[in-house]
Amino acid sequence: MKKTSFPALALLCMLVLTGCASQPSAANHKAQAAGWIGAWVSAQQLTEPGNMPPAVFLHDATLRQIVQPAISGHKIRITLSNLFGHAPLSIDAAYVARSAAGDTIHPESSQQLSFNGSLTAIIPAGTSLLSDPVDFEVTASTNLAISIHVQSAPAEVTGHPGSRTTSFLCSGNSAAAATLPDATKVDHWYFLSHVDTLMNQSASAIVVLGDSITDGRGSTTNLNDRWPNQLSRRLFANPATRSITVLNQGIGGNRLLGDGLGPSALARFDRDVLAQPGVRWLILLEGINDLGTAKREENKPSTIAKEVIGAYEQIILRAHAHGIRVLGATLLPAGGSFYSNPGFEADLQTVNQWIRTSGKFDDVIDFNQATRDPQDPTHLSAAADGGDHLHPSANGYKIMADAIDLKLFSN
Repeated sequence: MKKTSFPALALLCMLVLTGCASQPSAANHKAQAAGWIGAWVSAQQLTEPGNMPPAVFLHDATLRQIVQPAISGHKIRITLSNLFGHAPLSIDAAYVARSAAGDTIHPESSQQLSFNGSLTAIIPAGTSLLSDPVDFEVTASTNLAISIHVQSAPAEVTGHPGSRTTSFLCSGNSAAAATLPDATKVDHWYFLSHVDTLMNQSASAIVVLGDSITDGRGSTTNLNDRWPNQLSRRLFANPATRSITVLNQGIGGNRLLGDGLGPSALARFDRDVLAQPGVRWLILLEGINDLGTAKREENKPSTIAKEVIGAYEQIILRAHAHGIRVLGATLLPAGGSFYSNPGFEADLQTVNQWIRTSGKFDDVIDFNQATRDPQDPTHLSAAADGGDHLHPSANGYKIMADAIDLKLFSN
């Protein structure tokens, strides 16, 4: 048998030890240098029939959408998405401006956007398109209006139905107009997936991967009081964390394992987490829809809790491979909701116990403890319950945001 030399053996040992490391090294998750960072995102999905824009607004129409950045910067660029379309998306004009109220903008702030030097764009099916950057002062928590003139759009509309924010539609090209007379109002976002800003100092991102509780069901339309928004304001108010952005990648009805409303968390992980610039942390709050929709057979042990935990482990491994710290958030109480039954409750407790005690997550955020009723821990507290015993209220989302220790984002 051929002998292995000492240097070769030493090198082999180093490789094995390196390969066994499961935690991201400090060097891998430093804040990115001055550059582009996500100021706002929305997780993209195929818009279902009940949330589609009226067909007349898929051709020769203006769409003005209001978004609230999580961080400040001095340049801007946007990404338009035709990810789920089966035909090209044709854009004849695009503008960014500071939002005034409703469909009105501050016209002196308006800037026309270009795409590869052109004022028009054709976005092929299944793709997205990044605009050219323009000088524009982006201010955290100050609304922006993104206006596009859609010359033609595919029948399959890419968007984010759960905007909890009003968008405005009108026929013809009024993308540069200060107001949109007789605009149709819809509480959905279409085609707009990212707003990035350029910062002079180093910045980093927290991506939140979740379902309707992260997407903000039960929050107040046009007030941006989802828990990620409220966390973002806390971070920005704190000098030590004001260069950290929060990117909300929640989709209502989303699941870890299987497609529901939108692709599963496992399927969209690379696009919605790894592709975000400057991401250092991932907060994972997902799995309650997997538990709630699981079919449990009488007199047979449930396997869904084990499957959810397996999905968590996959996400942790994939994130750690890219130097991202993963914060596991416990699932909220759901007693009395349409999901509530003994099997569901047992699985929820199993999953939460694993999140708290397995040691696989880099840190744990115990939303369950923060929102539960002290007298009946399987239920949301009256202060947190949005009314359906599953989704928090706006105050419940504040309780969640306030329960997060900002020191988690100081290393």
